[in-house]
Amino acid sequence: MHSAPTWDPHQYLRHSGHRTRPFLDLLARIPDLPRGDGRPARIADVGCGPGNVTTLLADRWPDAHITGFDLSPEMLALAEKDHAGTTAGGGWLDFRPADAAHWIPEEPYDLIVSNAALQWVPNHPESFPRWIDGLTPGGTLAFQVPGNFTSPSHALLGELCDTPQWRSRLGDHGRRFVHILEPADYLARLADLGCEADTWETTYFQLLAGEDPVLDWVKGTALRPVLTELADDANATHEFLAQYRDLLRKAYPPGPHGTVFPFRRIFAVARKAL
Repeated sequence: MHSAPTWDPHQYLRHSGHRTRPFLDLLARIPDLPRGDGRPARIADVGCGPGNVTTLLADRWPDAHITGFDLSPEMLALAEKDHAGTTAGGGWLDFRPADAAHWIPEEPYDLIVSNAALQWVPNHPESFPRWIDGLTPGGTLAFQVPGNFTSPSHALLGELCDTPQWRSRLGDHGRRFVHILEPADYLARLADLGCEADTWETTYFQLLAGEDPVLDWVKGTALRPVLTELADDANATHEFLAQYRDLLRKAYPPGPHGTVFPFRRIFAVARKAL
């Protein structure tokens, strides 16, 4: 049984521009929410992290009551400090602890959204029926997840964790979060639930700056389980990172304008029937 990874919201936010872009693309495809009675929209952000993209929901629906849910105390603390309270449009933003693997809507929502979180949740499609049930008629479930788990950045991490030096200590920490489906599979599951569904994928060719930028990127996400496991051993952490850094340098050599880091994302928007 693995312990939950410890998250570093400040490390995560170092690449906030690139990390936010897929959410903006998702947000642009979400249809208008049901507001027939004139009430403010009710929105849930499942796996909200530090709350920086949760606030973008308030830009789209200024008077909405938005609740961000996350399992990480570190992420929630920063989200609460930086973003909680009355929004500029007169809405309300708050944050609560919850595990996306077990979260069930406790009230009707007009929108349930999840940004780059469900890849950490085994069998997350099994939650879709409960989440769709928790939507108001005409409400929407929308999410995006990374789809790059066979890319060199992640494949090399898994292979390194599986070497004789690290296998007994790290086991499958480098592979434990590959829980996504293909776009067609998400489409079929959501359509089976009676939704008008739209799924797609995009590969972003991100130009990263700085020394070892791909290593810096994965320190905020894929490396968290490894860094959590090695947290009490500074020498082992340093040695593992040095080995992984050298592998990444070969896989992602810098160019004249920076380091190109292709990143595939999978998107889904499902609208519940009226």
